[in-house]
Amino acid sequence: MKKLLMLLGAVATLCFLGIGAAWAQQAMPHMGHGGWGQGMPYSRMFDPRTIETITGEVVSVDKIMPMHGMSYGVHAVVKTSKETISVHLGPDWYMENQNVKLAPKDVVEITGSRITFDGKPAIIATEVKKGDAVLKLRDANGVPAWSGRRRR
Repeated sequence: MKKLLMLLGAVATLCFLGIGAAWAQQAMPHMGHGGWGQGMPYSRMFDPRTIETITGEVVSVDKIMPMHGMSYGVHAVVKTSKETISVHLGPDWYMENQNVKLAPKDVVEITGSRITFDGKPAIIATEVKKGDAVLKLRDANGVPAWSGRRRR
């Protein structure tokens, strides 16, 4: 009986610790940046040598998980005069707290690094201009605005 109680106590403790860790990840996903931090595999796709600016109309805005194990991010599809391209903006938890919101039919100017993602062209945005509003997402080296280690 004593062994059973000890076993149940150990299981309860492990369950409590597991629930606490899961809650912390849900409540504060930005603490680990959810795979969006500088130096993470996704951020290493950013290439300062491929920065360009496009202008177009937002076709759709969705949440995506760019890579396995990452937290969700906000992604827009933008139609320009030359192409329809996927634009990766930033983590959902960061984008939700920004004043600039994108919606279909918005005309935007996007600056960012052109990459190949899942075999298709895409842009990891550094800046989005919508009318007079400017949303800064990364610096010219790709350091995310949500990173606590921004370089000056």
